Amino acid sequence: MARSQSSETKKEKEKRKLQKKKEKEQRKEDRKANSMKGKSFEDMLAYVDENGNITSVPPDPSKKRSVRADDILIGAPKQDHVKNAMRTGKVTFYNAAKGYGFIKDSESQESIFVHSSALSSPLKENDTVSFQTERGPKGFTAVNVKKS
Repeated sequence: MARSQSSETKKEKEKRKLQKKKEKEQRKEDRKANSMKGKSFEDMLAYVDENGNITSVPPDPSKKRSVRADDILIGAPKQDHVKNAMRTGKVTFYNAAKGYGFIKDSESQESIFVHSSALSSPLKENDTVSFQTERGPKGFTAVNVKKS
C-alpha cells in the first residue's frame, strides 16, 4: 500500500518541536533581559511635576509651593439656599400644560428655570417679569415671579 503525500515524517515533526523549543527559550531570555526585577529602587520611581504630569525626573525644588491643608476642598463647597435681590427678565419659553418654563435674565443673559408653583399670575412667552432666584438641586430657579 502506498503512503499519503500529506503525512509528515517523524524527522519533520522532531525538527518542528525543536524549533518551537528554541523559540520558547528565546522568548524566555527576552523576558529576563527586559524584566523590572533586579532594577534599583530609583529606576522604578515615578514623579509628578508641577502640572500634574508623570515623569521619571524628580521635580525642581525651586518650583515647590506650600499648600495649607485648610485650603484644599474635597467635594463641592456648600451652597446656601438664599434668595437674591429682585431681577428682571423675559420669558423665553413657557409650557402651561406642563407648568414650567425659562426666563432669560436681562442683566446676565442666563437662562433660569421657572415652575408654575412660583408664579403669582399666569405667564406666556415674551412676557417681561421680575423675580428672585434661589438655588435648587439642579441650579438656579426663579421664585416670586411677577409680570412687570
